[in-house]
Amino acid sequence: EGEEVSILAFCDGKTVIPMVSSQDHKKIFDNDQGPNTGGMGAYSPVPFYLDEFKKRVLEEILKPTVEGLQSEGREYKGVLYAGLVLTKEGPKVLEFNARFGDPETQVILPRLKTDLIDILNAVIEETLHKINIEWKNNTAVCVVLASGGYPGKYQKGKVISGLERLKEMEDIIVFHAGSKLQDNKVITSGGRVLGITAWDKTISKAKERAYKGVKEIYFEDMYYRKDIAVKAIK
Repeated sequence: EGEEVSILAFCDGKTVIPMVSSQDHKKIFDNDQGPNTGGMGAYSPVPFYLDEFKKRVLEEILKPTVEGLQSEGREYKGVLYAGLVLTKEGPKVLEFNARFGDPETQVILPRLKTDLIDILNAVIEETLHKINIEWKNNTAVCVVLASGGYPGKYQKGKVISGLERLKEMEDIIVFHAGSKLQDNKVITSGGRVLGITAWDKTISKAKERAYKGVKEIYFEDMYYRKDIAVKAIK
């Protein structure tokens, strides 16, 4: 029992450098109700992911995992994703992924100050210990727009409008997932269609900005959660 936190880390086989924290919203409905999805939104950083957790996650989970792989002759290079639960006894591992996580990445990468290419080259060249990875002192919130009926049956081919208006808005970006271009129109082609990510000084301001962006978008039967990042604001 406890809050879930996603910690992604860059790894060059020997050195592990955690990224900023984020929290996904797995359930389809508000207040974490209903079936699980691929993720209905995320925010970063997680205010209850305290320094004591950060230290334990690095020393007790991430480093031993990479060392364990190394001892088996598996030199892991890339992004190590740890899905954690912050329990009363401390952080516990729920899952590992060998990739960037979605929608967590949509709130993590916009906060990255250091050039991602430089970091990835350091991963390849095993020089991660030489690089100083810097982050912006801001927050980010992502709201996923899904097809009505998802994660069950849903229809495809709905025309998406409002994307042009979002281009004019500041500190906001649209990540395309289940969408495609057909006859010069952007249409839906999956369950989770778009991720609207905004950033600002505080989580409540970033949330406000993200939902302002959401209101500009329309497609038939569009569905999204109304409570992304509410836990962090509380």
